[in-house]
Amino acid sequence: MGGEVRNIRLVLEYDGTGYHGFQAQDDTDLPTIQGELEAAIEIICHERLRIIGSGRTDAGVHALGQVVNFYTRSSVPTERFPAALNSVLPRDIRVKTAEAVPLEFHARFDAIAKTYVYLVDNRPLPSVFLRNYAYHVSQPLDVEAMHRAADLLVGTQDYASFRTSGSSAKTSVRTVYEFDIEESKAHDGIIKFRVRADGFLYNMMRNMVGTLLEVGLGKLSVADVAAVLKARDRRLAGPTAPACGLYLVEVEYPSFVSSSGS
Repeated sequence: MGGEVRNIRLVLEYDGTGYHGFQAQDDTDLPTIQGELEAAIEIICHERLRIIGSGRTDAGVHALGQVVNFYTRSSVPTERFPAALNSVLPRDIRVKTAEAVPLEFHARFDAIAKTYVYLVDNRPLPSVFLRNYAYHVSQPLDVEAMHRAADLLVGTQDYASFRTSGSSAKTSVRTVYEFDIEESKAHDGIIKFRVRADGFLYNMMRNMVGTLLEVGLGKLSVADVAAVLKARDRRLAGPTAPACGLYLVEVEYPSFVSSSGS
């Protein structure tokens, strides 16, 4: 304690199954990723502080590359933070990397792009081992139709139709750089939806996947998705896909600080 202030940036991975989302909830005792990490930092650094996350993930959502930063006067060497924090964190939360970044770095406001992946288990019978890590859809899916519909969701557009109410975002315009759908080469029925964008609205990824699954099931056409996007009306889009299949994979930052690749 009492040393020079440092801004430490961590990249985390976690299994969100047992947590009520990333953000700490002061009025409850429900476990959160933020709460567990802040408790671990207090043990290691002997400081009670608030971390800054690149964004919130909901209950049951996982991460391979969540980014946080925090300010500390601790004398713990930067390179020691992963091992030190992992020694006191629950086994379903792990710090992957730590680095000192400029004091002005902010994990949320400096992010310029994020990548999410959503996994669907498209076998007739679900796997017990994937029940918390992929959404099981037993009916066959038309992947080619979903591809065509996903292409419509790429670009700089108003994604209001895919925003769940309760979002505090000032605008629903976002830029989706890539929207890929890939079937597993192992032929195990796993379908991966991968989206890279400059930002995401509340439940935007899960709502887009839910809508594309309706296309895959033949309940919506590709033309319907174009109409849904244009309408800017959440009621016209498909259901919100369950949290279990969603993963925050990467957060990107400008060149003054390296990206958070897994």
